[in-house]
Amino acid sequence: MSLLDTKIARLDGTPATLRDVTGGVPALLVNVASKCGLTPQYTGLEALHERYAGRGFTVVGIPCNQFGGQEPGSSEAIAEFCSATYGVTFPMTEKVDVNGSGRHPLYDALTETPDGEGRRDIQWNFEKFLVDADGAVVARFSPGVVPEDPALVKAVESVLS
Repeated sequence: MSLLDTKIARLDGTPATLRDVTGGVPALLVNVASKCGLTPQYTGLEALHERYAGRGFTVVGIPCNQFGGQEPGSSEAIAEFCSATYGVTFPMTEKVDVNGSGRHPLYDALTETPDGEGRRDIQWNFEKFLVDADGAVVARFSPGVVPEDPALVKAVESVLS
């Protein structure tokens, strides 16, 4: 089974697979939170999405409330915050757990790729996974790596046709 076949609902609760959410194009998957010191990364994520969407790329926001309770809102509140505050147009999924016994199957698969320090668990909000059109994990970026980081941009460009 491909990572893209993993079932994950859209933010509005509509059943989907990751392939449905990404549109089958390369994607940057990011666990997001609305009340985090890193939340301003939404600006850069939206800019990255807008810059490369025409070349077959998307960002996918995956809300998570496991780090300091920084994503406590309902799906409706998350959608409103992202749209009104940051103008987010990229797809968002349902809120999920990224670590622990309730970890979503998507993150079971993603965390098979360790971070630069050899850790598998997600360390904080805004950890990023770049996947290609076939669903293979191409790169993993720590929460502190901003969307404008040259290494991240170069990685994105490497998966575009």
